[in-house]
Amino acid sequence: MATTKAKPRKKLRILLMPFFATSHIGPFTDLAFHLVVARPHDVEATIAVTPANQSVVQSSLERRGGTSQATIKVATYPFPFVDGLPPGVENQSTVKVADTWRIDSVAMDEKMMRPGQESLIRERSPDLVITDVHFWWNVDVATDIGVPCMMFHVIGTFPTLAMFDLSHAARAIDAADGKLVTLPEFLAPEIQVPTTELPEMLGRQQITDDCAIENRMDSAHKRCFGLIVNTFFDLEHRHCDMFVGNGQVKRAYFVGPLLLPSPPQVAVGTYDSRCIDWLDKNSPLSVVYLCFGSLTHVSEAQLHEVALGLEASKRPFLWVIRSETWVPPEGWKDRVGNRGLVVTGWAPQTVILVHRAVGVFVMHCGWNSVLETVVAGVPVLTWPMVFEQFITERFVTKVLAIGERLWAEDAGVRSTRFEEHGLVPAEAVAQALAKFMEPGGAGDVARSRVKELSAKAHAAMAEGGSSHRDLRRMIDDLMEAGIAAAGPALSV
Repeated sequence: MATTKAKPRKKLRILLMPFFATSHIGPFTDLAFHLVVARPHDVEATIAVTPANQSVVQSSLERRGGTSQATIKVATYPFPFVDGLPPGVENQSTVKVADTWRIDSVAMDEKMMRPGQESLIRERSPDLVITDVHFWWNVDVATDIGVPCMMFHVIGTFPTLAMFDLSHAARAIDAADGKLVTLPEFLAPEIQVPTTELPEMLGRQQITDDCAIENRMDSAHKRCFGLIVNTFFDLEHRHCDMFVGNGQVKRAYFVGPLLLPSPPQVAVGTYDSRCIDWLDKNSPLSVVYLCFGSLTHVSEAQLHEVALGLEASKRPFLWVIRSETWVPPEGWKDRVGNRGLVVTGWAPQTVILVHRAVGVFVMHCGWNSVLETVVAGVPVLTWPMVFEQFITERFVTKVLAIGERLWAEDAGVRSTRFEEHGLVPAEAVAQALAKFMEPGGAGDVARSRVKELSAKAHAAMAEGGSSHRDLRRMIDDLMEAGIAAAGPALSV
């Protein structure tokens, strides 16, 4: 009897377009990895970045292992000329602090960014575009060429919903005049945030100036095929439900924490192993780990106070500092000795956090770090710096209750503008660490809570978990919509 070969299904060719920040490129790369792993015979992923950001993608892929490098492609499009930015500076993590606004400005400028991105989309002719929310116009581009577009939020539903609501409350923010703004009731318990701690984009004048853009972004959310969020249902169940319930999007897929499954222990030589070697010499739950992310600026004066506070705390510490020019207080290194390790630049944070010696994470409340500490089951002391981090802090401390803020509410001014930050004195750092880490204290209570969430995070990404199901549901929804289908695979 004659047989007919199975007619192969055309692969779903996905083009992913992240914003110009390592904190966005990393999750986009993780998303590409999971899409390919979920359906290796059905999905082909390409990450589109500007030339200087190609190395960021490659580094993320290397930490995932050789398989992902072979199956995930990288495409580039030109970064536009920006007055004041030297050639090759195309990432918020590499730009000088004073010039960060230049990256933000060009990224949100449709006239500057759309031509290069649209050209690449048309050239690649993908079956699906997954775009960062910054590049809302890609929904129009994809629609114009007849393919769906999805938007990927690299932050959670709680801060996103808060900013959605506050962006339409410019008058209330302006009326507060430097005082407290109450977050929407649906984010209960009642949470108030000083206007100085709100993202600058939520200021009344900024919203007024960008009203047309805001409306187009809202429209893009409603018109896109669906929204992808790097979170998991058990972490933000009430807020996840709201995404579809409030009519903001047609479909929503909660697929995180995308850092899981954790990359295997990276081979020695891929990173500086002295962090792990040093941690191995310390007792369980004894070490204070401090890192404020790739986008934050900490003044020399504040670094000085942190150093003295760590010294006074008598606790062992591993401190990652972005500045490569910082000089510690005179005699500090000798006084601290082997009790502390300072690393400049990048450190293997996911590997550090799961080490048995780490007892607390002093963090800036970037969403990636929130997910990493939840996955590792490590409680936190919060020290937000910029953007939506102050809103996320409330979620971490008041909703999840997996830590406390390092600096008391009435201790001084905090602001999303680094030049307005009050100086946190060494005494406050030392006292916060001592109080949080004392046996039977707040740290132990927070640790118990975050351990429960850690188990739920791993369960969400495991076979049959909520995020595992959502990722596959997304691919199924796209396939059922007729995308990339060259007819059913038949055999006789």
